[in-house]
This record gives sequence, C-alpha cells and structure tokens, in this order.
Amino acid sequence: MDLDKNMTQEELAHIERYINNNLTFEELSIFEEKLKNNPDFKNQVEDIKTLLFGIEKQALKEQLDTFHKDIPIEVIEDKKQPKFRFLNFKKTAVAAAVIIALGSFWYTNRSTPKSVFAKHYTPDPGLPTTMSSSDNFIFYDAMVNYKRKDYLTAISKWQPLLLTKPNNDTLNYFIGSAYLADGKEKEAIPYLKKVTLFKEETFKNDAFYYLGLAYLKVNNVELAKKNLNFSTIDNSKDILSELED
Repeated sequence: MDLDKNMTQEELAHIERYINNNLTFEELSIFEEKLKNNPDFKNQVEDIKTLLFGIEKQALKEQLDTFHKDIPIEVIEDKKQPKFRFLNFKKTAVAAAVIIALGSFWYTNRSTPKSVFAKHYTPDPGLPTTMSSSDNFIFYDAMVNYKRKDYLTAISKWQPLLLTKPNNDTLNYFIGSAYLADGKEKEAIPYLKKVTLFKEETFKNDAFYYLGLAYLKVNNVELAKKNLNFSTIDNSKDILSELED
C-alpha cells in the first residue's frame, strides 16, 4: 500500500470522517466531486479504507485474545485418556459477539483530541488588506502572504515588527495563528497564550479559542478545555461537548 507521504494529518482525518459517514452535506458533496475527478485521490481513499479496516481487525483480534485468556477452562483428567480442555462454546460465541459489537462501536465512535481538532479547526481568515497607511505597509503585506497560506513568509515579516512592539496583541495573535495554520502548534501556543494575558480585548476571545485548539493538537485536553471555556465562540461549546463524550 503506497500512501501519499505528503498527505497531512488533517487530510487523513478528513478522509476518515468520510469513511465513517461524519461529513456534513456540503463537505460530502465536495469530497465526492473530488473522488469523481481525481483518480489518484480515489485510490488513496481506497488504500486508507483498507488500512483502517486492517487496524480495526487487529484491535478486535487483540480484544478477543485477551478475552480468551480470561475464560475458565475445565480440565477433565483420566489416567487412561489424555487431558482435554473443554469450553462452553455457546457462551463463548455470545461473549465474542458482544466484544465485536463493542469493538465496532468504539472504532466508529471514538473521538481523540487530534480528530476533534481536525474536525473543528479552520485558520483565522485574517484582516482586510487595505494598505492605506505606509506605516502599516509591512504588516498588511505580510497579511497578504498569510491569506495566501504562505504562513512562514508572513511570520518572517511580522517578527521584526514584534521586536519593536513585543506586547502588541495584533502581532502576537497573528504570528500565533500563522504558526498554528502551518501545523506548528507548539510554536503557536506561546504567542496565543500571551494575547490571553493582555488587557486588550480585541483578539482575546479568539486567542482563547485557538489556544484551546492548539492544546488539543498536542493532546493536552485539560488545558484545551480550560481555554475553550474562556471563549464565547459558539464552536467552543460543541468542542467541549465532544471532549466530554
């Protein structure tokens, strides 16, 4: 099986949501259109289906192996006959069926921090790039890069500005947002956290939200919940609810 090594974790999670029938109607329409028009992508999806099915089978096998170890074994001894081991196959079959059902439920309904992140994360859209002021030209020039998803270029232009204004909430927020959008959540966290400590309210609510998502990406559920609880963004409640399931 030759999976695309350049496929991101978010893309893999998106495909898994398709396989598990968890896409929205709009997402499903876009996904099926891509399947129809992109044979390579269709092959990748089939490969991932096969891979996930193999993982599921292995997980259930391990559960059954553990189950069998715990089954009482009745040993009938006879001096003239070899020792035989008898199991109650009717009860075993029922128990195995229960384990398979539970295993299937676990597989299709499991929710990990990273999968919740992939489901809910979309980058901050950025600010309108109206370069009316020459003083702000570099900032808005970098914003153009950010909106084109050239996040590292945007960061390289914002960082010198931050050296002169280290407590600027706008610069800290968008540098953190750019790192998060580029898949560098560990680098994003200090900048977003700093914004949540400022008195300025402009980006604080969004900073708490994206900081919570960043902590989800690094599997720190407790800090994710803590920050999401401070955000009034509607999606925060949905994420918190999923994390409690």
